[in-house]
Amino acid sequence: MITSLSIKNYALIDSLQVQFNQGFSIITGETGAGKSILLGGLSLILGKRADLSSIKDTSKKCIIEAVFDVTNYKLESLFEANDLDYEPQTIIRREILPTGKSRAFINDSPVNLAALQLLGEQLIDIHSQHETLQLVDDAFQFEIIDALASNDTLLTDYTIQLKEFKTIQKELDALMKFKADAIKEYDYNAFLLKELTEANLVEGELETLEEELETLSNVEEIRETLSHASQVFSEEEIGLLSVLSQLKGNFKKIGPYAAKYQGLYERIESSLIELDDVYAELEKLQDQLDADPERLEKVSSKLSLLNNLFQKHLVSSVSELIQIKDQLTDKVSETENLDENIQKKENQLQQQKNALNKLSKQLHDNRTKAIPELSNQLETMLRDLGMPNAKFKMSLKYSDTFYANGKDELSFLFTANKGGQFNELKKAASGGELSRIMLAIKSILSKYKQLPTIMFDEIDSGVSGEISNKMGQIMLQMSQYMQVFAITHIPQIAAKGRTHFKVYKEDVDQVTLTNLKKLNHDERLVEIAQMLGGVEISSSAMAHAKQLLN
Repeated sequence: MITSLSIKNYALIDSLQVQFNQGFSIITGETGAGKSILLGGLSLILGKRADLSSIKDTSKKCIIEAVFDVTNYKLESLFEANDLDYEPQTIIRREILPTGKSRAFINDSPVNLAALQLLGEQLIDIHSQHETLQLVDDAFQFEIIDALASNDTLLTDYTIQLKEFKTIQKELDALMKFKADAIKEYDYNAFLLKELTEANLVEGELETLEEELETLSNVEEIRETLSHASQVFSEEEIGLLSVLSQLKGNFKKIGPYAAKYQGLYERIESSLIELDDVYAELEKLQDQLDADPERLEKVSSKLSLLNNLFQKHLVSSVSELIQIKDQLTDKVSETENLDENIQKKENQLQQQKNALNKLSKQLHDNRTKAIPELSNQLETMLRDLGMPNAKFKMSLKYSDTFYANGKDELSFLFTANKGGQFNELKKAASGGELSRIMLAIKSILSKYKQLPTIMFDEIDSGVSGEISNKMGQIMLQMSQYMQVFAITHIPQIAAKGRTHFKVYKEDVDQVTLTNLKKLNHDERLVEIAQMLGGVEISSSAMAHAKQLLN
């Protein structure tokens, strides 16, 4: 419910602050007093687009702020989805700058108009005689029936299951498409995979093979070099090892004479050990070195194969080839296992379909039971509203299609006249009749679910005093469950309100301003008397006003 409204620098309003109560509130005022201005300001709070012409003083910004008590509205998920801080006392502020730009805030967090509109729909429903299009909307008609059928929990479960169903269906469609595409590529991918598998790829083998190829290709030169080096090391008289052994012996003798000679001895000994190790390695390499034309051919072939694969797959390393091989393995495996995966997904889809069918059948049965009660309540209420021959014909067809709220297709037909032909609401009912039907529906809904604050804008225009009295009574009953406002020119309705506000114009410093005033009992009595008999209040008008208020 809205608890307060502040408007500054908007249209004919300089500054206005008003507190609102629960229950049934009345707003009255002469034609042109500014009731539409008040609604316009409120509409900005609900996300209507603003323009510079709305600003009274174009040198200052226009600020409209409203406080809502949203404790009972269960809006936590909506706030979370829009990344907003939830507050039981939610403040919505709209600013129109002198530049014409507009800003919106929810609990001091900047928001776009889409988010503001989304929240606004949950807070206030402004309803006029001309705003009855909602009545002919299937979703709204189902909302009415589901409220009476107590389908809230079922609908929540159905929505969750439907989302899962659509996810599985999407996954199945993707698998089927993949299969169609994969079958075309399967043979080629399988060929490539076989080629890479037979290559026996090993990480790092390219470098090893290239080294081995160089060795096998130059074996005679390597053998000659190793043999000559071995001779240099091993000749008895002048070989490196023999000479160094002699030096070692000589320096061993003189080493004790001085530290510097001992140091040279140790260095010669270390060199001898190192060279002895080098000689042993030379001997080993000579023993291992063989001309192997067959091995040379194998290494050359393997390198040639690798280079061809590099060119084919546009890569430069064995590791990349291995990565491609793994990818191809997955693709081929997926293709080979597609039928199995598709079957699993089809089974999942069927299970989900069974769950949805069960829920949609429960929804259908509950709705079928609720429809007679809804028709009866509507027809009874409309008789009190001057439509004694109003009849509804509502029927459900259980279809094969999963819709957003079940599998039902709704026929919602109406006739206002005895013996008249049933037709769609928009074709069978006039504007005034649609208004009364909407009032009856909102009244019924208010008993079964938490509705946003509703503001009836002259919904009573063109009806008789007795019918307007009934309309006022219905609004009063609605206010037991929700906050209700009525902008009216009808005294019978005005008298039903718990709180009464008057919109009026006044001239201040040669400037016309619109204001809003909460009336006390005496002021209210005068206002209703004037609504009955005009500005000059007669004693009979005053007596009638007293009677209405009692």
